[in-house]
Amino acid sequence: MNEDPVHAARAMVDAVYRSDSRRVLATLIRLLGDFDVAEEAMHAAFAAAVEQWPRDGLPANPRAWLVSAGRFKAIDGMRRRARFDASQEELVRQIEANADDAGQEGQDVEDDRLRLIFTCCHPALLPDAQVALTLREVCGLTTEEIARAFLTAPPTLAQRIVRAKAKIRDARIPYQVPERTELADRLDTVLHVIYLVFNEGYSASSGESLTRHDISGEAIRLGRLLVELLPEPEAQGLLALMLLQESRRAARSSPSRELVLLDQQDRSLWHRGQIAEGLALVERALSSRRFGPYTLQAAIAAVHAQAPTAAATDWAQIVGLYDVLARADPSPVIELNRAAAVAMRDGPAAGLALVDAILARGDLGDYHLAHSARADLCRRLGRTAEARASYERALALTRQEPERRFLERRLGDLRD
Repeated sequence: MNEDPVHAARAMVDAVYRSDSRRVLATLIRLLGDFDVAEEAMHAAFAAAVEQWPRDGLPANPRAWLVSAGRFKAIDGMRRRARFDASQEELVRQIEANADDAGQEGQDVEDDRLRLIFTCCHPALLPDAQVALTLREVCGLTTEEIARAFLTAPPTLAQRIVRAKAKIRDARIPYQVPERTELADRLDTVLHVIYLVFNEGYSASSGESLTRHDISGEAIRLGRLLVELLPEPEAQGLLALMLLQESRRAARSSPSRELVLLDQQDRSLWHRGQIAEGLALVERALSSRRFGPYTLQAAIAAVHAQAPTAAATDWAQIVGLYDVLARADPSPVIELNRAAAVAMRDGPAAGLALVDAILARGDLGDYHLAHSARADLCRRLGRTAEARASYERALALTRQEPERRFLERRLGDLRD
């Protein structure tokens, strides 16, 4: 039976929204100069598409159609308001001038989302607000997803985003990539933003899927653009880290969408092209001797990528790299990862002592992976009661369904 053309066209609008809405929004922010006006215009453009595309057919360039429709709808709205507020007419003239000059802008970086990242990461904004605003506006993560990343309440996070938008508007922060003399100072925050985006895609914070390929793919794309713009060692290191981690995506879950641990993955499924590109970037970043934490994490991922089997992994080298990383960027999560590596090099008892020390300090008490790691080490040592208690604690904390099922299976194995 042939598909209803109206239904097919609306499905196409939905598909374009999923794939291109953030690009449309970024361009509208550049043209309209205001986050909220641009978001309203974007939604109006998609609403028009729902009405017109089933009747007129899909345009040759859907994204350009949506940008044009959104811009005209925003200008029409401003002109109507200009009857009561003369300042709106001046705003319309500025917007039309911006649109006329659009072709002359941004020869160094042609992607509006990268301009938008630098706007969101302006030093006038607080660091947490920079990250939250970018995750929301550039990548389309929900307020709830970002709140989980910050371990804060969604209403608090929402207010942080509202204040950041107001600051950009009131301080007239420009929508542009900074001059090259300013880029280095802004790089750390931009790298952190891209890293958080990738992490949400590589290991989704909640839901039915282990990964969100659209988000991790977006982070990698932004990482590539950043390396083209500013080929600093840490930008190269972050891109390498993302590629090496993403190379394992197909092997990280079974056909039935169950979690598969690193030592059990089918390495023939690893993406060799991404591994080769990542290894080359790691080597380039390390050779500069101006690298930092992202490059060190990429070097650790490279050791895993180069091991033909799990048993062949050079755990001594990984522990050594974690030693350097812990000095460069000390954090409880890095300590936890180092403890897992020590357990592989020296045995589960050595790793468990380190994990218990982290938890005893009060660090990572609400981090499900810390309790999952402790449970696994206790299981390997035959300390079944402790393993069960730690698995149960991890299960209570995780919000991701594949991880929940994995932990439930481990608990079931201990009860048998």
